[in-house]
Amino acid sequence: MNVPRLGGPTLSLFRIVIGLLFTLHGLTSVFGLFGGNPMTGEAIALGTWPGWWAALIQLVCGALVLAGLFTRPAALLASGSMAYAYFVVHQPDDLLPLRNGGELSALFCWSFLLVAALGPGAWALDNLLARRRADAPPVAVVEPTSMVV
Repeated sequence: MNVPRLGGPTLSLFRIVIGLLFTLHGLTSVFGLFGGNPMTGEAIALGTWPGWWAALIQLVCGALVLAGLFTRPAALLASGSMAYAYFVVHQPDDLLPLRNGGELSALFCWSFLLVAALGPGAWALDNLLARRRADAPPVAVVEPTSMVV
């Protein structure tokens, strides 16, 4: 088995699935799609702290990670938001995720941290943009001439 050859595509598939699941969570809370927010069954009211802002991070960062665009910063922000969710919302109820309902927050936190550390994988818009920048011809810099009067 050629593990190095499979690493890039496997990491890309992992990133795509995690990004899609996170985006779906954002869609449920921001727009009330797919049954709405798990707590109320509706969209979260615009600007409500911290729920609406967390849902916005889920929607935007999830979509960016899914597409592989600005992957590392988006994944780092998503990981941080899930760490916040775990320690502020779930952990006060109990230490263990199985007892405090924080399994999803913990899994998303560590999954996004992995994506932030390892990068987007082979199939990402970040890689396409990097190739285009590398193939672009260098921009000629014209030095200003001094005028003697």
